[in-house]
Amino acid sequence: MEEQLQIRRAFGILFVLVSVAVSVASALSLVVATNGYPMFWYAVIWLTSFGIPFGAYFKKSKAKLLMIRQRMKNSVHWPTQIKAINGLCWALPFALIGVFPSMIQYLILFGIGFGNLSTYIFMRKFSGLVNNEQLMVGVVSLAFVFVAVAIDQTLFVHNQPVAVFLSRILIAISYALGGIFALLAKK
Repeated sequence: MEEQLQIRRAFGILFVLVSVAVSVASALSLVVATNGYPMFWYAVIWLTSFGIPFGAYFKKSKAKLLMIRQRMKNSVHWPTQIKAINGLCWALPFALIGVFPSMIQYLILFGIGFGNLSTYIFMRKFSGLVNNEQLMVGVVSLAFVFVAVAIDQTLFVHNQPVAVFLSRILIAISYALGGIFALLAKK
């Protein structure tokens, strides 16, 4: 039981780090988009925004990385078709960005939402794990699709960079809520 709590807390920190990285990278990407800087800056920004906090955290605590890997390995024994469905839930919305680039802000939220929700459902059914922090990220991300639509249609209908920025901030909020939930968990 104590080990599961430690794994949950490691995921909580991971989710908070994702939230911080997405927030920082989103803000810097908005600066790049609105000032017409070269595209290579996006890669630099996103790699640095994730690399620095994750590198620092996992360098300091390799045990946390092992705990996260341990929980992720639970999906190895799922039936092949379940792995495929879970993969599609994560990948399909992101793949559709190439087909519907004007809907990027919604497809990102769908990808994060469906991916986390499907992983939660399959972890519960096939691995016996109840990762409520993942459920929270998935449900909140899917609910934020409606928030993003409302914001975009009323305030930023003609400003795609700001609309994408706001959808990314909604993703950061989703991960922050899931991370805080995991860190506050008692079991």
